Amino acid sequence: MYVYDEFDRAFLAERTAEFRDQVERRLSGALSEDEFKPLRLMNGVYLQLHAYMLRIAIPYGTLSATQLRRMAYVARHYDRGYGHFTTRQNIQFNWIKLENLPDAMASLAEVGVHGIQTSGNCIRNVTTDQWAGATPEECDDPRIWAEILRQYSTLHPEFTYLPRKFKIAITAAAKDRAAVKVHDVGLRLHRNEAGELGFEVLVGGGLGRTPFVGKSIRKFLPARHLLSYIEAIMRVYNQFGRRDNIYKARIKILVHEIGAEAFAEAVEKEWEAIRDGALHLSDEIIADIRARFLYPAYETLADQPAELTEALKDPAFATWHRNSVTTHKRPGYAIVTVSLKPVGAPPGDATADQMDVVADLAERYGFNEIRVGHEQNLCLPNVAQKDLPALWRALEAAGLATPNVNLVNDIIACPGLDYCALANARAIPVAQEIAKRFADLEKARGVGRLHVNISGCINACGHHHVGHIGILGVEKNGQEFYQITLGGRADEHAQLGTLLGPAVSYEQVPGLIEDVVDTYMELRSGPQELFVDTVARLGIEPFKERVYAAH
Repeated sequence: MYVYDEFDRAFLAERTAEFRDQVERRLSGALSEDEFKPLRLMNGVYLQLHAYMLRIAIPYGTLSATQLRRMAYVARHYDRGYGHFTTRQNIQFNWIKLENLPDAMASLAEVGVHGIQTSGNCIRNVTTDQWAGATPEECDDPRIWAEILRQYSTLHPEFTYLPRKFKIAITAAAKDRAAVKVHDVGLRLHRNEAGELGFEVLVGGGLGRTPFVGKSIRKFLPARHLLSYIEAIMRVYNQFGRRDNIYKARIKILVHEIGAEAFAEAVEKEWEAIRDGALHLSDEIIADIRARFLYPAYETLADQPAELTEALKDPAFATWHRNSVTTHKRPGYAIVTVSLKPVGAPPGDATADQMDVVADLAERYGFNEIRVGHEQNLCLPNVAQKDLPALWRALEAAGLATPNVNLVNDIIACPGLDYCALANARAIPVAQEIAKRFADLEKARGVGRLHVNISGCINACGHHHVGHIGILGVEKNGQEFYQITLGGRADEHAQLGTLLGPAVSYEQVPGLIEDVVDTYMELRSGPQELFVDTVARLGIEPFKERVYAAH
C-alpha cells in the first residue's frame, strides 16, 4: 500500500476545515443551494432524491483495514449503517445529514480518505485492476502509475473546470479487469519488443447517452512520458471540447466528431512542445513513488498446503474456493474475492458490521489490505493458502461467502430510482428479483460466467452497455420499462451490447432474463461456450424470437 506523508495529511485537514465553513454558511443561509452546489460537488457531495450523498474516493481501489474500519464507523454514526461500493472503486454514503457532513469527512480525512474530485468536471478517481500487485499476469504494478496520476491530477489548476467529467483507468494484465476501453482515457501497461515499459493509450471511451469504445491513438508510449502525454490529451480536450451542450461535452464526442486520427495528430503536436519539460518522469521520481508502496512480507510457502487439502474435502468450502479464489504471484498465497452479492441484497452494499469483519480479516489474514473491484465486490489480495479455511468460515458467518462471483446473480447495478434524482426506473429491486430466479447456485454454476448489468437511467452508472446482458430503465407515460441488450463486454475485447427488442415492463424483466438464459443453455455449443460467445456466434435473432414469443 502507498504510504501518505505529512503533506497529504495537512492538505486533507485544510480541505476539511474549508468545507466545514462552507456548510456552516449554507446552514445559516449565507449561501443559497445554487451557490453551495459547486462547492459541495468539489468534495463529492451530491443532492440525491431523498438526501445528500457523500462519495469517497478509494484511489486505485486500495484500502487499509484502518480505512475500511473508519468507513464502517461513518456508516454507523452518520448514515444508516451501510455503504455502497461503486463500479469506479468508490464508496457512497446515501443518508448523511448536511450538518453531519463535515464531521464525517473529518473522520475519514484522519485516515487519509476523502471525496475530493469524486464529482465535478475534473479528473476523477483513477481506477485499476483490483488484483494489481498480486496477480502473476501483470508486467508491473499499475497502482504505481495510478498514484503518479493521482498526485498530478489532484487540484490541477488547468483541469479543474473541464468541459465535462474525466475518467482514467489502467490495466497491466492481458486480461482487463478495469474496463479501460470504456473510459475517457484507458491505459494498457505493457513492454515492447525491447523490454521497455510503456502504455498503449486509448481515448474516447465512455457509456451514458452516447456510448463508445475507446480508440487507440498510441500503441506504445514510454512510461517516462506518461504525464506529459496525458497533459497533451487534456489540453486538446480542454480547448476543443464542447461547452455549449452538456450531452456533447465528453471527450468521446470530440474524438468521434473529428476522428481518432485527427485527435491523435492534435495531441502529438501539443505533446512535442512539452514532452521533455517539467512533466518528464525521471527514474528517480518513479523510484521514489515505487518505494512508497509497502508490499507484504511474504513468507516462503508451498502451494497446496495440508490445511487446504484437508479443507477441500468439504464440498461447501470446495465450491467457494473454486469460485472465489484465484492464483497469486507468490507460491502458497491466493487472491480472494469477497462477494457483496448475497441473493436478495442490494448489489455492492456492505453493512458497517460487514466492513468491520472484512477489516478484521484483512488484518488477521491479508496483510492489512483490501481492494474494491469494478464489479462492486471486495478483494483480499494476499491470503496464505493455509489460512483460506479459517477465512472462509469467518466470511460465511458474516454473510460474505456467497460463491457467485462472475455468475448470473453477481449483478452490477446502480442505486437507481430508490436513491438517484436522475433515475427513470428502479435498479436494485430488479437485480434482487433476477438474483432470486438464480438463487440455486448449482443452476447458476451450470450457466457459467455471465455478467448482468443494470442502470436506472441513460447515464449508465451500472455500465449496462457492456454487460453480457444489459438492462436499462426508461420511463414511458409515468411507468417503468426496461430495454434489454445482449452481447456487451467490458474486458480486453470490449464491445457494446445489441438491443434485443422493445422495452418490457418492470414485472416482465426477471422472467425475460430467465428466458434469455434458458435459450442460451439450449443454443450453446457446450458447457465451455460462454453466454457472450454464443451471442457473438449466433447474433441476437434466435434469442429475440424465443423470448418475445414467450412475452
